Amino acid sequence: MPEKMSFRVYLASDAQNDIHSIYQYVSDRDSPEKAFELYENIKRVCMELTILPLRGHVPPELQRIDVHQYLEVHFKPYRIIYQISDQSVFIHCILDGRRDLQDTLLKRLLV
Repeated sequence: MPEKMSFRVYLASDAQNDIHSIYQYVSDRDSPEKAFELYENIKRVCMELTILPLRGHVPPELQRIDVHQYLEVHFKPYRIIYQISDQSVFIHCILDGRRDLQDTLLKRLLV
């Protein structure tokens, strides 16, 4: 049986800012406990990319413009946008999927 490859996961500064903003928003509007639980779940989904980074799919907004080097996974409603390079996974964005993200993705990923 082939051994599973292990990847390293890195959060770009934009993704770190995203997770901080999400935590702060939920903490302010719901509770610090709910914010921490959400943070832990998003972190878990990110860390699962160490084993199966190819399980994600190309975000439809990027696929429409023929950009295929980014993938996404979800912790509903949040979208975790990342890129694989060698044995590394670089998480670029953690965004609320209930919002129109076309402009945000284009500005962050294609500039």
